[in-house]
Amino acid sequence: MKTVVLEVRSPAETMAEFAQSWKSGRPQRVGRISFATPELLWEVLTAKRWELLKALCGAGPMSIREAARRVERDVKAVHGDVTALLNAGLLDRVEGGGVEFPFEAIKVEFVLQAA
Repeated sequence: MKTVVLEVRSPAETMAEFAQSWKSGRPQRVGRISFATPELLWEVLTAKRWELLKALCGAGPMSIREAARRVERDVKAVHGDVTALLNAGLLDRVEGGGVEFPFEAIKVEFVLQAA
């Protein structure tokens, strides 16, 4: 199963893991998208965008209009959410102008610690 892991970690930690993976010659088994803070993760992954990802998960390529129909929302609003998810690396553009969620699952990882 192709899984994307959304995680909270510093850019330095992310680059260190990438460098280690590169040196070892072992590719990562899952895609990872890192956010510097939990607040940034939740700014990108709003409730409406999460709903959109659920509708796109396993559905293959589709138009923004079809995605809007599936989540029963306005096309213009869904277009804005699609743009944010494209910028975050969660969606891919496909030929013909549609979009696709290229993963079968999402895992969200972060630790909340006492200040």
